[in-house]
Order: sequence, then structure tokens, then C-alpha cells
Amino acid sequence: MVGRVVSRFLLLVAFLLSTTQAAFLAFAEQHQTAPSSHACATKYTLSSLLMSSSDENTKAGKLEELKQRERELSRLLAAVRREKLNEIRSRPLSIGIIGFGRFGQFIARTFASYGNVVVTSRSDYTEIANAMGVKYIPLSDPKAFLEQDLDVIVVAVSILSFEATVNSLAGPLREYLDENDKKQGPLVVDVLSVKEHARQIMLDVLPPECDILCTHPMFGPDSGKDSWRDLNFVYEKTRIDNFILDPSVVGPQGDERFVDTQGHVHSVHEDSEAHVEGMDRIERFLSIWEEEGCRMVPMSCRDHDAYAANSQFITHLMGRILGQQGLSETPIDTRGFESVLKLVDSTTADSFDLFYGLYKFNQNSMDTIVKLRSAMDNVVDHLQDMDRQRQEEKQSSKQAKLEN
Repeated sequence: MVGRVVSRFLLLVAFLLSTTQAAFLAFAEQHQTAPSSHACATKYTLSSLLMSSSDENTKAGKLEELKQRERELSRLLAAVRREKLNEIRSRPLSIGIIGFGRFGQFIARTFASYGNVVVTSRSDYTEIANAMGVKYIPLSDPKAFLEQDLDVIVVAVSILSFEATVNSLAGPLREYLDENDKKQGPLVVDVLSVKEHARQIMLDVLPPECDILCTHPMFGPDSGKDSWRDLNFVYEKTRIDNFILDPSVVGPQGDERFVDTQGHVHSVHEDSEAHVEGMDRIERFLSIWEEEGCRMVPMSCRDHDAYAANSQFITHLMGRILGQQGLSETPIDTRGFESVLKLVDSTTADSFDLFYGLYKFNQNSMDTIVKLRSAMDNVVDHLQDMDRQRQEEKQSSKQAKLEN
């Protein structure tokens, strides 16, 4: 607004000066006199003012144009998101959750806003499930659980329980598919903190009719209690329509092609109804996390475990080690020490089973421990070397004084 006012003021001044200059030049011509140097200077000043005014107008106009385009794109994005949300809710998924402990309840509460949710667990959670608006079926009755015509099954159990849980699911799932003559089984999803372990078990055990999606929500009931916005959600599309995808081949973002483990290139629009439905089902499930504001991170299970060993596992490892020190508050705590105590509290609050699972089922974890030991030794060696050096310098100084 201010820019436009200034531009208009400059144009007005330029117009008045140009009028004065024209009158002066006409007077000089009438009296057969040459324009003075002042007139020439005035002419140069007018040209500069006009050019400057034109530049200001161009810049102001360009900025206004960009802002207008930005507003239009924002409206378009909002419209697309509304349409996307309507699409999700117009065809709600039927989601089954195996394991209705703290994390299972955490995700079920959100899933219930997007589809029909059925949960199963060893303990009787009927009252909690009813309060959430989801259906509870005992884990002892897998047939009743599968007969809910589930689109997706999320296995939300501990790392140590995962293999046994998937093995106990595979038999009833095979029977259910055969008895109902189904060519396509439900999408099976894991939410473990270790990914290659979960990936291999599901590929080895589950019926080939089941698509597989490996995921790791990098948050839980504590960090995500208020919102999932901007929290990381890592995932790998592992198997679709009986094709095992090659996670090492990643196309450009938005590329709808993928490569199976035999090196064949496929498209989400292949002439296969099961493939199209499978891809659509995965995208609808991922869209729930997107709509909740998660930062979506496509990543291979192999890469995930390599990163996790040097981030999640080492965090738990350091917290456990420091916890063994028996650290506690003091009257002179620094901010840094307060952060250390928070680390100890947050890591030791999790079960030791989780910590053991992060160690046992991530092949990179032992390498992290070895490097930590080496780093500890190097730091201690450096301290001791410096101590010896200072002692030697002190001894040399003392000897020099005696000689003098």
C-alpha cells in the first residue's frame, strides 16, 4: 500500500517537473536561446525519476502478483485436502488392531475418526473399547476377529511378542481366505521400532494374498498425546499383489512406478484389479497419518535400522547407562544436567523388554555398542595422556629449578 502511494507521488512530481521543463524549453526556443545547464540537469533528473518510478511500480506489481498466486494456491491446496478427506471418509477402512495395550489404544482412538475399528487382545478391554466406540473381540477367537471383513490389520504388540503373534495369526488367516474363497487378504501393517526383523517375519509367515506395509510411528502415547502434527512416520511399501518391492530402488517423488525384487518395473495403474485395489488401500491407510499432520518419511527397512541404531537405540543405551549411575537432582544443577535427568527418566520409563528388543532385533545395535566402548576408551585415554603430560612438564620444571 505504502509502495503504491510513493509511486503515485513520484509520478505526480515527475509530471509537474516535466510540465515546467516543457514550458522552459518552449520559452527558450521562442527567444532563440539554448537551454541552460540547469535545464539539462532537470531533464536528466526527470528521466531518472520516471525510470525509478517505473521500477518501483514493476517491483510492487510483481510482489502483488506473487501474493495473489500464493493465495490462489493456498485455496487450491485447501480444496484438494477437503476433497481428499471426503474421499477417505466416503470409503472408510475397516481396521483391526492386534494388541490393545497402551499403544494400541493410542492409535485406535484416532483411527476411530476415519473408519470402523475392531480390536483384539489377551486381556479383556471391552469397557475401554466401548468408551472409544470400537469393537473388542478376545484374542482367543481369531475367527470372529477375521470375520469382521477387515481391510487392514495392524499388529501392535511388543518386539519380543511380534514373531509369535504373526505365527498365531497366519494359520487362521489362511483358513479364512480359503473358506471364503478370497483372492486378496487384508493389508497387514506392523508398527515396530525395528524394521528388518518385522519385514522378514511377515514375508516368511503371512499368506501371499496379504499385502504388507512396514511402518514405524516415531512417537507414542506421551510424545503424541496432544497432536501428531510434524511427528515422523516412517514406512516401506513391502508387498503389493504378491510382488515384493525392492526398497533399494527409489524413483523420484511422485513417480508411480516401482520395481519388484526380480527387477520388473510396475505401475500403480497396471491392468490388475488386485494391484490397483491394494495400492489404493495402502494410500488410504497412509492418508490417515497424513491427515493427522505426520511428517511422512518413505524409507527402506534396512536404512531405517541403520539410522535407528545411531539415534533411538543409542539414546536408550545412554539413558540406561546413566540410570545405572544413580543420578539424582542436586542444589546446583545446570541446564545440561537437567537434560541428562530427563533423558534417564524418559528411557527408563519404557520397559526393559523394549530396550532388549531394540538391541536383539537390530543387527546394527551391537556395532553401536562397540563404537561407544571405543569412544569411551579414547576419551579416558586422552584424559590420562593429558594428565601424564602435565606431570612430566611439572617434573621437568622442578628439575630445571634444581639445576639452576
